[in-house]
Amino acid sequence: MTDLLLVLAGVCLLYLGGEGLVRGATSAGRRMGLDPMVVGLTIVSMGTSGPELAATLTGVLQGKPAIALGNVVGSNISNLGFVLGVVALIWPLNVAARFIRREAPIMIATSGLVYILVYNGVISRFEGILLLVLLIWYVRSLLRRESETPQIEAEFQEAYDRSTLSPWLSATAIAVGIALLIFGARILIEGAVGLASTLGVSNRVVGLTMVALGTSLPELASCIVAARHHESDVVLGNLIGSNLFNILFILGLTAVVRPIAVDTQAVWMDLHVMMGISILAWFFLRTRSHVGRFEGVVLILVYATYIGFLFT
Repeated sequence: MTDLLLVLAGVCLLYLGGEGLVRGATSAGRRMGLDPMVVGLTIVSMGTSGPELAATLTGVLQGKPAIALGNVVGSNISNLGFVLGVVALIWPLNVAARFIRREAPIMIATSGLVYILVYNGVISRFEGILLLVLLIWYVRSLLRRESETPQIEAEFQEAYDRSTLSPWLSATAIAVGIALLIFGARILIEGAVGLASTLGVSNRVVGLTMVALGTSLPELASCIVAARHHESDVVLGNLIGSNLFNILFILGLTAVVRPIAVDTQAVWMDLHVMMGISILAWFFLRTRSHVGRFEGVVLILVYATYIGFLFT
């Protein structure tokens, strides 16, 4: 019971920390004159990945690399399987932005890169630096993006111009958010490891399920808010951007801090699922520019089947 309470408390702190970081960073970005779409695709995507970063770094530093890698892979799976599925089931999404059709194949290619990284059983510091270099290239490409229609620009304007905090409040929100992320990640990992021992499952499974789903809460919250305002392109931009940042930023930075040992044989299936659900989401966007209730049910079923398989 204590371990479960630690997990729940850690998830709550990660959610609050992620929200504080996103609000503070978004406000700071708008005050610096950044385009709302750029803010959404970079600062917000990176901010909603804050819980994943905190949990992944904590897992590696505490000698739990299976939780660290499982968290990143599991978060990418839950973003598209659970978060996108649930949002589409409630509010069907019609996608109009051209950038999404460009970013989705980049997300798939980035997912494929993980196969190469884990092949030799370790993600090294050099490979971490390579991921961060690719991240810089990706962000630069966003800054030079082609212009969207006024309707799409207005959608992002509405999403990220709702409130602007003062510089002092922005800095405070960022600082408090980071502190909550660090503390929340520590107790989440502690509780998750205890639960793994109690349930008789591996750290990898805990990282792929409880930790990954818990750290995906900021994405779920931000997507629900955007979907309620009929900002479908914001929803997809947030999820695709978050998946890209999870691999390029989180795996990259974590590997630079400490190389990540990988049980290649164990994670192979997880990588197949991450790649498969990424291709499935891209297929829905490419063929129909629509993710409706049917597609939402398909994504949720794929995610539920995978989770069920992990525990059997």
